[in-house]
Amino acid sequence: MRLVFAGTPAVAVPSLRALASGPHEIAAVVTRSDAPLGRKRVLTPSPTAQAAEELGIPIIKADRLDADATARITALEPELGVIVAYGGLVREPLLSAPAHGWINLHFSLLPRWRGAAPVQRALIAGDRETGASVFQLVAELDAGDVYAEEHFTLPENATAGEVLDALADLGAPLLAHVVDTIADGSAVATPQGGDATLAPKLTLADGALDFTQDAATLRARIAGVTPEPGAHTTLDGTRLKVLRASTSAADPIPPGRVVASGREILVGTATAPLRLETVQPAGKGAMAAGDWFRGLRASEPVLGS
Repeated sequence: MRLVFAGTPAVAVPSLRALASGPHEIAAVVTRSDAPLGRKRVLTPSPTAQAAEELGIPIIKADRLDADATARITALEPELGVIVAYGGLVREPLLSAPAHGWINLHFSLLPRWRGAAPVQRALIAGDRETGASVFQLVAELDAGDVYAEEHFTLPENATAGEVLDALADLGAPLLAHVVDTIADGSAVATPQGGDATLAPKLTLADGALDFTQDAATLRARIAGVTPEPGAHTTLDGTRLKVLRASTSAADPIPPGRVVASGREILVGTATAPLRLETVQPAGKGAMAAGDWFRGLRASEPVLGS
């Protein structure tokens, strides 16, 4: 078939490469515009754009699938549109332009966690399992019939970034297989069943840590918001990012209080303490929690102060 592929971040690249190595023609890759990165804010093509250039595939850069983008894509006469984490909605008339419509690789087991941040929301909620789903795109958000899915057990203490990388690799061959079955006419899609949950995009506020909560809830939030937007708290009014933490069996200490116990740096919660492993003070790079703690002037620091 003649395909159009839409994707932007690194998690879309395994799927693009899987399709490019198959029997189908990718007429173009649609991706968002170059974005400023790093301290010097250098305009940089998206990871998907970089992969498309390497593969020799024409690129359409568009931040929205507006009338202009729709006209450019429609002119290619694709038989199927494929989307993986593009970062924008496909609406009519583009939704119906390809003969087989559009399919989407989504990183959850639908209908759980429909929306922009399914992995992040699954981790924050304390889910133990997620997965990848390939479904038919429809006007309603992530509500189309599902062609195939793969289950994935969430590793203990894995961050959202790590899980997304794993699901990107898991989902790429799944997506390629669905494209093959649509091409040969053997594809079967099943309506979603069960109650839907929503996974809206995270904001900076989602990363705020409240140490009056229990340790499991805090650890889950830290995992879910890492690397973006990042888990954060304050110490004497200055922001501190918590990049990695784990649960501890140590005796309870007051919520927010930070103590050294042997080689461990512990912070109190409503239940057992959390073990701080990697932190990032404002204006500095990531560092081991022990190094950060030894550099503090406060004798009894309290996070959230």
